[in-house]
Amino acid sequence: MTDTAAERLSRQRDLAVALRLFARHGFDLGLAGHITARDPEYADHFWVNPLAVHFGRVRVSDLLLVNSEGRVVVGERPVNVSGFLIHSAVHEARPDVIGAAHAHSPNGKALSATGRLLAPITEDACAFYDDHALYDDFRGVVLDTAEGVNITAALGRHKAVILKNHGLLTAGPSVAAAAGWFIALDEAARIQLRAEAAGPPVPIPHQAALALATRLGATEVAERAFRREYAALVAAEPDVLH
Repeated sequence: MTDTAAERLSRQRDLAVALRLFARHGFDLGLAGHITARDPEYADHFWVNPLAVHFGRVRVSDLLLVNSEGRVVVGERPVNVSGFLIHSAVHEARPDVIGAAHAHSPNGKALSATGRLLAPITEDACAFYDDHALYDDFRGVVLDTAEGVNITAALGRHKAVILKNHGLLTAGPSVAAAAGWFIALDEAARIQLRAEAAGPPVPIPHQAALALATRLGATEVAERAFRREYAALVAAEPDVLH
């Protein structure tokens, strides 16, 4: 196996496992949600989950390779059009992004409905301090290239963006990082909503939040968290790698 082929398989395995982890975390409502992995050989192509296949059943062999025009070049199932429009814009604008994740997770949707950023009220939430954005121009289901471009512009150079009235999106230098950040962001959203229900949360001071962001928001932290869940899932569901 060539280095390129080995890297492709590694990204495909991370992608398939990430999708199953999303199912375990309850991020698999309806037809919404997609995770992508840039192909290591064809930089304007990415691997993505097929439309209408449950996250909890996806295997490596189910993944689709899609080109910059939205045409499926490997695989026979249809691709989610909204997913292509969002992810193609992110991958085109951010050459540093290898993996991107978007889903309508329960806590992410709830926080997005408030039209606010994540607050630095726990050390875990500080992983996103000053490194996530809000896209506050909801226009319904993404059906044109302009909306993908606008979402990407809101994301900027950050690791995550909250899409108002919609959900969450994360992007990173690996599928592991993007998936790890998404899981962490949804959990931070859950804690924020619970804290706000109990009373006004007390934020962590700015300088302390910045220091935590540097330490806990690092790529390797998200990747290690993902690898921990990856190992447990593959041990329980080895078919995911086929």
